Amino acid sequence: MGATTIAPKQSGTRLSELDQLKQFTKVVADTGDFESMRQFAPEDATTNPSLIYAATQKEQYAHLLDEVIAQRKSSGLVGAAQIDDIIEHLLVRFGCEMLQIVPGRVSTETDARFSFDTEGSIRKARQLIKIYEEEGIPRERVLIKIASTWEGINAAEQLQKEGIRCNMTLLFSLPQAVRCAEANVQLISPFVGRIYDWYKKANKRDYVGADDPGVQSVKEIYTYYKHFGYETEVMGASFRNTGQILELAGCDALTISPELMKELSASDEPIARKLNPQDAKSAAVERLELDEKKFRYLVNENAMATEKTAEGIRKFAADIVKLEELVTSKI
Repeated sequence: MGATTIAPKQSGTRLSELDQLKQFTKVVADTGDFESMRQFAPEDATTNPSLIYAATQKEQYAHLLDEVIAQRKSSGLVGAAQIDDIIEHLLVRFGCEMLQIVPGRVSTETDARFSFDTEGSIRKARQLIKIYEEEGIPRERVLIKIASTWEGINAAEQLQKEGIRCNMTLLFSLPQAVRCAEANVQLISPFVGRIYDWYKKANKRDYVGADDPGVQSVKEIYTYYKHFGYETEVMGASFRNTGQILELAGCDALTISPELMKELSASDEPIARKLNPQDAKSAAVERLELDEKKFRYLVNENAMATEKTAEGIRKFAADIVKLEELVTSKI
């Protein structure tokens, strides 16, 4: 594996684990909370419907929704179209606020109810990018999040050709990751914590360190990508503890909650880089050939991936519905 990185001295003190991690992994804030972004200085930010809905429930962010509703009341749209329009502008408003804090990119999610609708996902992504560009944000600073279904990946493949960069979410298996790489998507977000949750429950045991199935999944994907020279970025997501994060030090990017960033910033223990391209290049990796039938069969064979993808889509869709209900109650 890669060489150990000892925490360097800085003004007589060692760097925190978070600052050490930033030396070889892009740290991304996994939150809708602006203050934590200012505190921990990540490079990018990522959100989802659950995080945005939670943020609108907080007093310090409720005004964003009220302002968007006030601005969009004169759009001329009515009914469901008006609700959609307000939510799209709300998601972009949060994204624009985040881009004033982080120097890099923000990820904004499409409607999870389009997860099996290629054209619907494409339409929604184009609309979100259009709103961002109307707000003066170049599309290079935005990643559109789409579920890693066959239909979702096909949508991303088309969007990438249009210069709309995609972050493939709800990804739990190598076949999903391989198809994303072949579609030339910008970035994937394999869900470490949710994989860990499934195996912990199924096998009635805990996992730590390199034995963690979520950690192993991301390592497998990272190794496959670097071995075959794919440019798609790997961003580990959905962490349950800092141990999972430190096992993936060296991954292209890791999106981390404020709670776990706080833990990492409070420790100055030396950390080791666990993933690096050189190791992947020399690894023994078999190429996976995929068409639609093979993709669907392999994902179906993986009970964890099938169940967690479906569950994630349901949960994100439910939070979009909650947002719709909230907007409806206010207009």
